[in-house]
Amino acid sequence: MDQKALARECFMEGCRYDLVDPLSEKAIEAYKKSIVFDPTFTAAYVNLGFICLQKEDYEWALLCLRRVIELEPDNPEAFNNLGYLYEKMDRLGTARQVYEQALALNPKNVEAILNMGHISELQEDYHKAVEFYKRAIGVNPGEASPRFFLAFLYDQHDMFDEAIQEYQGVLGINPSHVNALFNMGNLHVQLGDYNQAINYFERVLSVNPDNAEAWNNLGSIYEAMKNYEEAVKAYQKSLSLNPFQEEANVNLAHIQYRHYISNPDSATRNNIVRRLHFVLSVNPRKIKAQKLLDELAKEKC
Repeated sequence: MDQKALARECFMEGCRYDLVDPLSEKAIEAYKKSIVFDPTFTAAYVNLGFICLQKEDYEWALLCLRRVIELEPDNPEAFNNLGYLYEKMDRLGTARQVYEQALALNPKNVEAILNMGHISELQEDYHKAVEFYKRAIGVNPGEASPRFFLAFLYDQHDMFDEAIQEYQGVLGINPSHVNALFNMGNLHVQLGDYNQAINYFERVLSVNPDNAEAWNNLGSIYEAMKNYEEAVKAYQKSLSLNPFQEEANVNLAHIQYRHYISNPDSATRNNIVRRLHFVLSVNPRKIKAQKLLDELAKEKC
């Protein structure tokens, strides 16, 4: 078997280990063997580089991803990968320079444009970030991700009208975009439009019925609307999917406490206390849980 065939065999072995465990030492060993057999095998360098990045072995990651650029100096993707590594190393200036090299190779490379937008955000140059995201939209108007990044940036800076417009653009491209639906739900909660918020969270759940956070948010809306029966159902569903949610546990405890005040009984009280102690065992700094527990202690006195 020739060297390149041996390299491909080792590469496939690495991929198999990689699928089972993305941080597998066996995958690393297989990819390293692959590049020994074929020092020009770029895919092996890329996969090995990203495993090393995840393990925070930046020296090896840099070696691998720089080698890819040596082998493919005209490939914008190689520069995007190296820029991402520098970004993770918190070397934002260097990351920007590498992304600029990707754009110099292909000014219409959407990934590089988005990366420049993201770096601009990290460097708190929000106007420049908006420019890059709009540029990416102009290059590929039918792609959802540039609009989502722009919408999220507006959202983070309380530019609600602009955010809603861009989220709607995302949903026009992909009506099942869960993150856009979820964020639209949250936006409408902030705007006090609970019916629209319910609509968006129900759309999230039609796509992903096991989204525990969406169930919790739905419960919070029903609670704000004083529809406590539906709120309890939503919180219970959320906790059935993820029992460790602090917010959902505290929210359910608040409704149970409301019921307990009207109809005191020891079983309900004990249930609330157990729930709150559980939350505090997970997060001793959960102030809302401690406050409610203090209220129960006063009531007992």
